[in-house]
Amino acid sequence: MAWFGWAMLAAVAAAATAILAKIGVSGVPSTTATAIRTIVVVVSAWTLVFALGEHRGLSTIPRRSLVFLLLSGLATGVSWLAYFRALQVAPVSWVTPIDKLSLPLTILFAALWLREPVNWQVGLGVLLMMAGALTIWYWSSAG
Repeated sequence: MAWFGWAMLAAVAAAATAILAKIGVSGVPSTTATAIRTIVVVVSAWTLVFALGEHRGLSTIPRRSLVFLLLSGLATGVSWLAYFRALQVAPVSWVTPIDKLSLPLTILFAALWLREPVNWQVGLGVLLMMAGALTIWYWSSAG
């Protein structure tokens, strides 16, 4: 599957995550709900690592890569904990648009830290994404 198919699969799974998580955090502390979700992710990921034979290359992972993967894991943990807590106290239609501000922030961070190019069209798209997310949040929370 090409990158676009994987990206679309990620988008569909993320959409399902929001709905399933909102139902799942009902009556469960958000940190506990995040821990349960994390166990599923850990078991699934390591099952694939061993099933695909990728465990043989663990000792060859460069130190720099390992440090950044660990930092990424910490950021993921913070994101999930905050997301589940937000879902516990607010409707999905309020939380998800704000969470999706990660899209323009990711492009900004990629431009700053990875030196990825951003032309005026991409900049305009970032502004439109921000405006769209904030508009959806405003109109869903105003009623």
